[in-house]
Amino acid sequence: MSTTIQIPQDFYYVGATIVSTVWVLLGQGFTVGKYRRLSGIKYPQLYAEKAEAEANKDAQLFNCAQRAHQNTLENIPIIWATTIIVGLRMPVIAASACGLWSLSRISYTIGYLSGDPKKRVTPLYGLGTIGSLGLTLTATVQAVQWIWQGVSAKLGH
Repeated sequence: MSTTIQIPQDFYYVGATIVSTVWVLLGQGFTVGKYRRLSGIKYPQLYAEKAEAEANKDAQLFNCAQRAHQNTLENIPIIWATTIIVGLRMPVIAASACGLWSLSRISYTIGYLSGDPKKRVTPLYGLGTIGSLGLTLTATVQAVQWIWQGVSAKLGH
């Protein structure tokens, strides 16, 4: 049994917003490298120790940049998968949610880089979280529909 997937005409929006997430990751990676150099934290040390961060503002900012980048890396597989799945049916909605998520990650990173981790949570970050949840729920509905269609086809309905 084979399945044909039709790519919607507006799917290029999905591709563009997925690329935006790559640029967010690259920007965060460069920021981590900048503060690693400024703080003097050597590889393979993942974070500055508490005493280092308390004694050196750049070490604290390194920790904040590193954590913002790591958190984005933890979430990116969910964003990519759900954006593609939703984008196969609703490309403009998927692209809008993914683009909003990318903007929210920039806001999140800027807030984190204030040196006060509490400032990472901004109104824009909250909107990105809503977009992410919307993508996840919509992708789940889409997956259930695909399964139902497959089962129905096998049963001859």
